Amino acid sequence: MAEITASMVKELREKTDAPMMECKKALAEAEGDMGKAEEILRVKLGNKASKAASRVTAEGVVGVFIAGDHKLGAIVEVNCETDFVAKNEEFLGFARSLAELVAKQNPADVAALSALSLGGATVEATRTALVGKIGENMSIRRFARVEAKGRLSAYVHGGSKIGVLADVVGGDEALAKDLAMHIAASKPKALDASGVPAELIETERRIATEKAAESGKPANSVEKM
Repeated sequence: MAEITASMVKELREKTDAPMMECKKALAEAEGDMGKAEEILRVKLGNKASKAASRVTAEGVVGVFIAGDHKLGAIVEVNCETDFVAKNEEFLGFARSLAELVAKQNPADVAALSALSLGGATVEATRTALVGKIGENMSIRRFARVEAKGRLSAYVHGGSKIGVLADVVGGDEALAKDLAMHIAASKPKALDASGVPAELIETERRIATEKAAESGKPANSVEKM
């Protein structure tokens, strides 16, 4: 059996981006043949991606991109299986790259985004390769693209769990950042009352009225709510 050296493992890892142990196993199986080891890894990582495809993606991050002139931006949600992978820099980089792609290419939906080119391959091929490398399923859930009337500002919170793009007309960057942070914290339904559905207003008014009545407030004050 051919000796598998650390330098061989390092070389194969640099060529394939596969985990160190996978590289060592592939080299051992290929009896030190670098080319054959690459082929073995391609098969193994592909199978790994296929096996992961059926698993639930309950964790995830948001990736945000804003153009240099702050007039165009996008935000993308990408899901994975565990919080551990959600902190992986390659996974985070993938989400950010997708946000930039959405902003610049304006795909109609996730399927259209998946067919776009990213780094010499399609987004779907890149996603599949990353699944094989990391060992967890991941999926692109949704995205939004914004062409600003004013100036775009972004805020990302909680380990990239929450993201906001705010289009602010007037004010300065500090105000825009504060507004984006406030949106992330309070999750408002609309910009003002005119944007809130009538049925939601009626539901909230009914709940407030019932709470007031239960607390013993006078009937005339309840009616004014």
